[in-house]
Amino acid sequence: MEHLNIGILAHVDAGKTSLTERLLHHTGAIGALGRVDAGDTHTDTMELERRRGITIRSAVVALRVGDLRVNLIDTPGHPDFIAEVERALRVLDAVVLVVSAVEGVQAQTRVLMRALIRLRIPVVIFANKIDRTGARYDGLLTDLTESLGVACVPMSEVEDLGTASAKVLPRPVSPSARLAETLAEHSDDFLAAYLEGAPTAEDYRAEVVRQTRLGVVFPVFFGSAHSGAGIAELTGGIREFLAGTAKPAPDDRLRATVFKIERGRAHEKIAYVRVFSGQFGSRDVVRFHRRGPGGTITTEAKVSAVRVFEIGDDTVEARARAGRIAKVTGLKEIRIGDQVGVLDAEGVAPQFPSPALETVVVPVRPEQTPVVFAALQELAEQDPLISVRQDDETRQISVRLYGEVQKEIIAETLAGQHGLDVGFAATRTICVERPIGTGSSLWDITEPRNPHFATLGLRVEPGPPGSGLTFGLAVELGSLPLAFHKAIEETVEAALRHGLSGWEVVDCTVTVTHTGYFSPVSAAADFRKVAPLAVREALEEAGTEVLEPISRAELELPSDAVNVTLSRLIELGGIITGSVLRGNRAELTGTLPTRQIVHFERQLPGLSRGEGLLTTEPGGHRPLVKPNRPPRGNPGPVVSEGRRTQAGHGKGT
Repeated sequence: MEHLNIGILAHVDAGKTSLTERLLHHTGAIGALGRVDAGDTHTDTMELERRRGITIRSAVVALRVGDLRVNLIDTPGHPDFIAEVERALRVLDAVVLVVSAVEGVQAQTRVLMRALIRLRIPVVIFANKIDRTGARYDGLLTDLTESLGVACVPMSEVEDLGTASAKVLPRPVSPSARLAETLAEHSDDFLAAYLEGAPTAEDYRAEVVRQTRLGVVFPVFFGSAHSGAGIAELTGGIREFLAGTAKPAPDDRLRATVFKIERGRAHEKIAYVRVFSGQFGSRDVVRFHRRGPGGTITTEAKVSAVRVFEIGDDTVEARARAGRIAKVTGLKEIRIGDQVGVLDAEGVAPQFPSPALETVVVPVRPEQTPVVFAALQELAEQDPLISVRQDDETRQISVRLYGEVQKEIIAETLAGQHGLDVGFAATRTICVERPIGTGSSLWDITEPRNPHFATLGLRVEPGPPGSGLTFGLAVELGSLPLAFHKAIEETVEAALRHGLSGWEVVDCTVTVTHTGYFSPVSAAADFRKVAPLAVREALEEAGTEVLEPISRAELELPSDAVNVTLSRLIELGGIITGSVLRGNRAELTGTLPTRQIVHFERQLPGLSRGEGLLTTEPGGHRPLVKPNRPPRGNPGPVVSEGRRTQAGHGKGT
C-alpha cells in the first residue's frame, strides 16, 4: 500500500484544523466531527490549544483514501510558531495549502508559498469558507495568481457563493489557449503536442497532474470545512494529484528524520520520526546523527518501542517502514532535526529565519530560578529555536521568540504543567555581530601572560552569509588528546555568544592554528580557560560589525495617504523598494527595522485614516545605523585568574 505524508498549511484562522477534522470524518477515520470552538478536535490535543482555539504544536493523524494511506500533519498558522512549520517541511511529500475565500492571500500565505516553491513540494490549494459572506471566486483566483506568482488551475465551480447553501461542482479541465500556455511553459513535450493540434481534454488533465506532482502547477479546490461542501472533491484531488510524490530512496538503508519531540505520561521522551527508506522496530539498535559547529555527532542507542499511525490519532506497535511516521521511545539523547540511520550529505537547509526577538524570563519567586530554567530547557526540546540561555554571572534566563504570543504560551505552559509563575522583561530585537576582517591570536604555554598549561592559536575570519559558525583545524587531530579538542570546540562556540559589542558572533570561520600541552599536568580545563582569551584577542584584531534584524514589509493604504506615511517610514529607517497604484489604493513594498514595527503599527491608523494594512515577515539583517545597547548581563569573555608554573611542554602544529 502506498504511503503519502501531507502537511495542512495556512495563515492563522483560514481553517486548517477544521479541514483536517472534516477529512478524517469524510474518510471514516473518525465517527464524530470535532470543532475548534468546542475544543474537541483530534489534532489540537494540548489544553492550551483547546482553550485558545489555535494550533501550537504540529499534530499527526492518519486516514485512507482508497488504497492510499495518508498521514496528515496539521501545522500552526500563527507566525509566532513558524518553527513548527519549518520542522514539518522536512518530512512532507506534499501540501494542502488552505486559504480563505473571504480574506484571500494573507501574510503567512506568502511566506509559506515561497518556502514550498523553493523546496519544490507539490501543492494543492483549498479555498475554504465559500459559505461565508464576502467569499470570492474569480477575484480569489486572480489574488492567488498575482500575489503568489503561481500557475493556478481551478478544479471546482461554486453555486450560491457566499451563502450558507453554497455548493461545489467539479470543473472539468478543458482545453484552452490560456491553460495550454501555462502547461507549455513547463513542458516542451506538451508544447510540441499543442502545436501539432492533438491534445485532448484527457491529455490536458494528465499534464496538470504531472506538473502538479513536479511542484510547478497548483490545482485549486473550493469548499467549506464547516459545511463539508467540496470535501469529496478535495479528497479525490489528493488521491489524483498528490499520490506518487514521495521521492524514491537510493537504497534500502535506514534513513529517517526526527521532526517533533514530546513527553509521555511517565515523562519519557517520545520522538516523532518520518522514515524515508529502510525500517526499524522495537529493540533495534539505531544510530542517529546531529550536526554542530565542530562537526557531526553520532550516537547509538536501543529503541524501546515503535508505534506507527494507523487511523485517526490511533497508533499500533509495528516496525516503521519507508513512508511511515512513527512515535519512538527509548532514545534519551534524541533531538529534533536528528537524522536516524544513514547521515545525508547535505540535509535540509532552513526555510525560515531564526527568531529575531528576545526576552528575559523573571520567576515571581526568585528561589525558583533553577527550576524555571530546567522547565524551559524541557520546553526547548519541543521548540529548539526558543534557545533558552542562563547568564553565568547574573543568572538571568533569556529565551528567543518570534512574537509576543509566545510569551503568553510559555507563561501558561509553565503555570499549567509545572506550577511555576513567571513574568517577562520587555521584548527586544536580537542583533548579531559578524567579523569584518581576519584576526589571529596565539597564547603560548611559555609566555608569562598565559597562566594556563595550554598552547592555543586561533584564526578568525568572515564566513559566507548564513553559515553560522564553521570550526576547522590547521593542526593534526592527534596533536592533542581528543578531550582537549572537544573542550576547545565547545568553548569557542560558547565564547562567540558574546562578541566585542556583546552580541552573538555569526557567519564566522574559526581555525585552530597552534596547539600544545604539558603532560601530565595539562587538562581539558586549561584549554577551556585559554580559548575565550584567544577568541577575544582574534576578534579584536579582525573587528566586528553589528547587524540588526530587518523585516520585509508590504503596506496597502489610500493613495492620498502615501506621502505622509512614506515620510514616517523613512524616519523609522524604512526603505521602499516598490510601489503600485490601483485606483485610489496604493501598495508599497520595502524593508523596515524589526525594532520599529510595533511603533509604526501604532501610528499607521492615524496616518491612513484607519484604512492602512501592514504585513511583515523576517527579512535578514543589515548593518546597524544607530548604536544598540548590548545585552545586559553579558560581560563577554573574562580573563580567568590562575597559577602558572615554569615547565617544559610538548607542542603540536
